[in-house]
Amino acid sequence: MSYFIALSGLSASQRDLDTTSNNVANVNTTGFKGSRAEFGDVYASSIFTNSRTKVGDGVQIQRVAQQFSQGTLDFTENSLDMAIKGGGFFVTAPEQGSQDYSYTRAGAFKMDRDNYIVDNSGDYLQAYPVNRETGANSSTALSTTGPVEIPTTAGSPQATDELYQSVNLDSRENAILDPFDPTDDATYSHSTSATVYDSLGEAHTVTTYYARRDDAATGETQWDVYKTVNGEMQDFDAPGGTLVADATSGGNTGVRIQFDASGRPTGPDLTADGYFEPGEFTYTPTSGADPLDIVFNFRSEGGNATPTQFASAFELQALKQNGTTVGRLTNVEINENGLIAAEYSNGSTQYLGQVALVQFNNDQGLEQVGGTKWRQTNNSGEAITGTAGIGTFGAIESSALENSNVNLTEELVDMIVAQRNYQANSRSLEVNSTLQQTILQIR
Repeated sequence: MSYFIALSGLSASQRDLDTTSNNVANVNTTGFKGSRAEFGDVYASSIFTNSRTKVGDGVQIQRVAQQFSQGTLDFTENSLDMAIKGGGFFVTAPEQGSQDYSYTRAGAFKMDRDNYIVDNSGDYLQAYPVNRETGANSSTALSTTGPVEIPTTAGSPQATDELYQSVNLDSRENAILDPFDPTDDATYSHSTSATVYDSLGEAHTVTTYYARRDDAATGETQWDVYKTVNGEMQDFDAPGGTLVADATSGGNTGVRIQFDASGRPTGPDLTADGYFEPGEFTYTPTSGADPLDIVFNFRSEGGNATPTQFASAFELQALKQNGTTVGRLTNVEINENGLIAAEYSNGSTQYLGQVALVQFNNDQGLEQVGGTKWRQTNNSGEAITGTAGIGTFGAIESSALENSNVNLTEELVDMIVAQRNYQANSRSLEVNSTLQQTILQIR
């Protein structure tokens, strides 16, 4: 009997060494959870067994149990890398539309050739559907999750039809008497540019020129405003306002604005709110896009800023236009609740989904399938779905990875202990062999 007891000790010690070796081997594996060998004694008895003298029948490994404690975080430069700070697992699926889910703590995600977020095995990260504009979550059921595609472009072009601009014009500038010529900077006092877009999304540069003209008769300070688009002069109309097409305009139609002694807008052509009447100009692109009919507003969009004429340098106070071009992907961000947002060059933001997380009543009941992944079993219980940072689910740290929770120092100590146990059980076999040899030699 003692042979078999010693053999069971050897077998258990070997399994313990194997477990420790596996932990050490995966000390750098992202999202890995270390295991421990849990021993139990073997005791076989019957109704006629004397329990007071029964020794026992050895030892067995009852379970190699994984330990789901939190690993440390390693911060990266990849915004698709994610770590869970607390409870929960990411959900992945091998194919689009598949519900053959596996669960992982390894958040090393990236984009595949089709712009889907996948892990190192090519499995698709699963996310809840959200409103593309607001990011509002519409479901937290696992059956509604799907892969996350990151579009590289966003939106369709929108032609500019409103342009807002407010400036400070330097009152110390001298009046200019020469005819306006956009190619001669001596014929205007200041200029500034804005980019507008046509119906095809092509960008065009609108340049505004300000030339100071003083009215000798009234002594009022006036400024003539002209426009070019892509360097081509465009007649500037002012519905209800004052147009200028005199000898100083160089044959170009502009808008004349004036200021009072305090540097504020004045004149008969102000709106009821005290703004200069807006101007209009039209430009026909050569690309075949629709003509650009743009209303030029001498103010900020909200009206808080209006042109001024103070004794300070020329300054652009407000500039905005309402056109857009097709947006190109510039950034992907994932917040602590797992909401995935894609930002584009046209200023738009699209919400693509919310990372799905699950929990289990018994994490140690999960089945390991390799690749730092687990599957649901009867022992683990059903997957409990939720979102990061809500309830008992941990928050998501973007641009970070969870390291293995293996403590290398402890594992090396455990390895020494397992080695000693193995040696001790080997010694028991040796002693048993010696005793039996002694008995066999009795004559």
